[in-house]
Amino acid sequence: SEEAGDERFESFLAVPVQRGRQLGVLVVQHEKRDYFSQIDVVVLRALSSQIAGVFEKALLPQDAHKTGAKLAKLSDADIFKSLQVVKGESASGGYAFGAATVFKRSHNLLITEEFDSDDAYSLEDFYKAVQKTSDQLIGFQNQLADQLLESASLVFDAHFMILKDAKFINKIVRRITEGTPPPKAVIDVAGHYIEIFSSSSNEYIQEKVMDMEDLAARLLRNLCNWSSEELELSKSRIVIARDLYPSEILKLASEDVMGIILVRGGVMSHVSILSRSLKIPMVIADQPEMLCLPEATPVLMDADKGNIYVYPKEQLIREFKERKKTQEDLPPVLPEMSPTTLTRDGIRVHLLANINLLSELAISRNLKAEGIGLYRTEFPFLIRSKFPSEAEQYLIYRRLFDEMPSQEITIRTLDLGGDKMPVCSNSALGEDLELGLRSIRFSLKHRDIFEQQIRAILRAASEIGPVRIMFPMISSLDEFQEAKQVVLDCIAYLKQKDLPHHPGPAIGMMVELPSVLGIIQELVREADFLSIGTNDFIQYMLAVDRSNEKVADYYQP
Repeated sequence: SEEAGDERFESFLAVPVQRGRQLGVLVVQHEKRDYFSQIDVVVLRALSSQIAGVFEKALLPQDAHKTGAKLAKLSDADIFKSLQVVKGESASGGYAFGAATVFKRSHNLLITEEFDSDDAYSLEDFYKAVQKTSDQLIGFQNQLADQLLESASLVFDAHFMILKDAKFINKIVRRITEGTPPPKAVIDVAGHYIEIFSSSSNEYIQEKVMDMEDLAARLLRNLCNWSSEELELSKSRIVIARDLYPSEILKLASEDVMGIILVRGGVMSHVSILSRSLKIPMVIADQPEMLCLPEATPVLMDADKGNIYVYPKEQLIREFKERKKTQEDLPPVLPEMSPTTLTRDGIRVHLLANINLLSELAISRNLKAEGIGLYRTEFPFLIRSKFPSEAEQYLIYRRLFDEMPSQEITIRTLDLGGDKMPVCSNSALGEDLELGLRSIRFSLKHRDIFEQQIRAILRAASEIGPVRIMFPMISSLDEFQEAKQVVLDCIAYLKQKDLPHHPGPAIGMMVELPSVLGIIQELVREADFLSIGTNDFIQYMLAVDRSNEKVADYYQP
């Protein structure tokens, strides 16, 4: 148009900005006729794809608000009608029937409401509540350690640090001695710290809000002798959540959660893997309306098939209870496994186990695995508010080597990013979880963290035989050489310090990126071994996020 000044342009190129929906149009113009070529089209499409990602993230809060407003308009009758039977995906098998509760990442209501009680509490009552809270947290830790060895001393460490902080306790004590009722003193001091943490620009500090809220609520419950239902809303219940961190799964496990329903996510996510290891039934169902179910709604989960029944009929409940009892009464039948594996034509094959958690070692031994083909080291990093120390990692790796003596073990170094997000380092990884600072890139960027892990592995393997260290997500020869040099430097350091260590592990890499196929011969000459990571390789080859349920049909191995 004349107003826009378009009359002087002879060439016009427009590419839609799309990400599952139309977000806009990217337009370029030029004064010369037939100026744009096919190369320009390709470049503009690439830019459009990047812009679409930015737009989509910017629109997430707006979309969430619209979804929330839409759900808020639904009546209980509408919700019940749409959710009588929900078909989802099984992420962790099992059966559960109980009252449902919607998971919230905050006990905020418990500690921000005005405290109103005629009961009188003393300073001695407060000290008793502190001791009782400490004893409960120790019990939770021990319970989790039995279920998941990697979680020992990792999940509630922030709670213990706050509870043992003299400044925190003394501020509460001072208010009590000045005449403030003990419950009000706990609420005021916790609220003060929550306000400080919330206003911090540091994401790590911001995440302490959840720990402070959780701890303050536990103190209040023990101080006021509230029933467990007022705090542990998930205890012996089915929890419905939009999403969960691995650390939150562990806290739910410590409260004996019966089952978990997620309204987003993928069955191959690490939260799903963790649920399977903890034997917690989990179903993933794309039904955000479930977040609107009234508290204590009866829900039955058939997590083996991915079915969810809201207000199930008595006959259905009886059938599932009978089926569960039948399964429990049957003696476990372990397959008779030969210690060696042969193909039908007699060729010897070595089968090794891929494990995520130390608790899976017993299964590997029962199945006569001839070693560990892949031990994923991420979980101790995923389930806590700060990275594990070299000493903590050493204990985990030592247990791994001790339980599989004289067998080949391959340990993959830290593979953060994608669906493996630690609570403590979202800012360090950046916003692009799949193509950003993930896996070996993260390790090389944060060499101190990388060296601690390598030293822990080398020290733990000091008295065993064949050990292999494997790097994830290698994209170039230079990257592999740099990572390999870190291992060699750590060996030299341990030798200089005269610390027992493995003198020469095999060093290899995972083939997960299509970009390495062009340099595969060079990598073969440099590495001691290669391992094909089919999940990520397929994902990047097909450009499909395997944890995104909306494109799950495209992920076809």
